[in-house]
Amino acid sequence: PKGVMLSHTNIVCNASQIADCMKLTREDRMCIPVPFFHCFGSVLGVLACLAKGGTIIPIESFHPERVLQTVEKEKCTVLHGVPTMFIAELDHPNFHKYNLSTLRTGIMAGSLCPSHVMKAVIEQMGLKELTIAYGQTESSPVITQTRTDDSFERRVQTVGRALPHIEVKITAPGTPYEVPRGEQGELCTRGYHVMKGYYKNEEATNEVIDEDGWLHTGDLAEMDEDGYVIITGRLKDMIIRGGENVYPKEIEDVLYTHPAILDAQVVGIPDETYGEEAAAFIRLKQGHAVTIETLTSYCQSQMARYKIPKYFFITDEYPMTASGKIQKFRLKKQALDLIKE
Repeated sequence: PKGVMLSHTNIVCNASQIADCMKLTREDRMCIPVPFFHCFGSVLGVLACLAKGGTIIPIESFHPERVLQTVEKEKCTVLHGVPTMFIAELDHPNFHKYNLSTLRTGIMAGSLCPSHVMKAVIEQMGLKELTIAYGQTESSPVITQTRTDDSFERRVQTVGRALPHIEVKITAPGTPYEVPRGEQGELCTRGYHVMKGYYKNEEATNEVIDEDGWLHTGDLAEMDEDGYVIITGRLKDMIIRGGENVYPKEIEDVLYTHPAILDAQVVGIPDETYGEEAAAFIRLKQGHAVTIETLTSYCQSQMARYKIPKYFFITDEYPMTASGKIQKFRLKKQALDLIKE
């Protein structure tokens, strides 16, 4: 872990712009189940509310039914969460018992947001103006965000466009050179929101902020002609199998479409023959069962053979940080331990 130095200007300006993207007002009541020690809770939640005079309704520790109860009891209009939180709320057996009709907007962020989860949240929870925010702590944290009046397709398929006074470019990884619109590269950003640096770690700071002030995020992305961004994965998560680049998000997006699958996470693990192979950890919907053969067959009809995971593991939960992010490095270790057994 590295200490990120953020200024008053960094986070106050970012919070105000985040609130504007949701059209937040003093009439809004925000349920915040994400922790306040994290940028999601502190900037997208507390400071965004403070900027517009909204009401803050915190959840002391996350539990899906506690969130549903709170939204109904407090008549919340705004709900934040990472994808795993929204998935847990939608999948709770008492979900349909709660009145969520007051909900209007909110933010899904913190990790890659599957489009089918966005659609379910909008359609089943009534969050018609739900937004997606993308960023990282080093950028205070939001770089891009969808707006409430963006088209449905852009709100579920992209992470929006840059906030005001923020620059975004997509470059060939390891270079300062931009790639053509629609092509994949590393997302870089520059503006008021970029951190002052890592605390007492100038070397690490210089590795991510170049001499022209661009923050290199380490995230792979594409940008369309209108500036809307699609996050396609993490550079460090990319799997190189027999010389072919495999992006976990591609595989996860296919697995999400399987009717029995609630959640899917893909990691790369060492392989003597191909260098690396993909391993998929699957969470199933209640009352569903699948076999490895059916999952492999399903993938064969949806993607190139070299992208199909060699290993599938059924799990009840993922190792997560306190802020709700899935720890893929621990999934890799689990996969290696399971293969050895």
